[in-house]
Amino acid sequence: TYGMHSIHGRAPAIATGLATSRRDLSVWVVTGDGDALSIGGNHLIHALRRNVNLKILLFNNRIYGLTKGQYSPTSEVGKITKSTPMGSLDAPFNPLSLALGAEASFVARTVDSDRQHLTSVLRAAAAHPGTALVEIYQNCNIFNDGAFEVLKDKDRALEAVIRLEHGQPIRFGTPAEDGLGSKGVVRDQASGDARVVDVREEGTDGVLVHDARAASPTTAFALTRLADADTLHHTPIGVLRSVERPVYDTLMSDQLDQAIEAQGKGDLATLLAGNDTWTVTH
Repeated sequence: TYGMHSIHGRAPAIATGLATSRRDLSVWVVTGDGDALSIGGNHLIHALRRNVNLKILLFNNRIYGLTKGQYSPTSEVGKITKSTPMGSLDAPFNPLSLALGAEASFVARTVDSDRQHLTSVLRAAAAHPGTALVEIYQNCNIFNDGAFEVLKDKDRALEAVIRLEHGQPIRFGTPAEDGLGSKGVVRDQASGDARVVDVREEGTDGVLVHDARAASPTTAFALTRLADADTLHHTPIGVLRSVERPVYDTLMSDQLDQAIEAQGKGDLATLLAGNDTWTVTH
């Protein structure tokens, strides 16, 4: 494994060049909620849109940890930090909603301390052809300690974490009589939003079966909107979307092959000089 530090926020752009020129490599980007969603937001959405064959791990601790604790694009409204002493006024990004809006072909979320789940999600991302975005909830014990405690505490996580598995009913919480969780996720018929119900009261008929491979991202998007930014209750983790789309690297390589077949290999010196050049003599 070889690694390099790129420019802050620009890792997806540099990784795009590497992935398209060296298709034999497995290219991974390790980024955070600060650089990926602020200074690097443009690069992130276009890498997702193009579906470049690279994997983006977005470590989200909802704070600027490296630069000593300023609020980040995922910090909750009212967050008191060194740069927002009276509380943040900004509405936070939802990274997975953003990724789906950018037409990402693979979108997932996991938690840093859940090693088994983290490993399974990373394996799925590695096997995916195209851009895979994995949001990883990560604690910052210096500047934002306990940000995801509700998802990490065993007792509270049972009612807060929704573990998504392709082809399985979206159930969670304390077990009901059928052995599955007593809470379920359904689609509201009026609004189309996803909402949580108690299956012991409303039954299981309307409970969604998770389909990560659905062509439309609408249900996946609805799932990303379940979690409240402040309490993080009803937070889905797992692979929300995994669909096949044309991969940018392959398309570019095929286009170059067609150009060479039709026109032959180009002359770089001629290309650089072009027709609009002059020789200046004394």
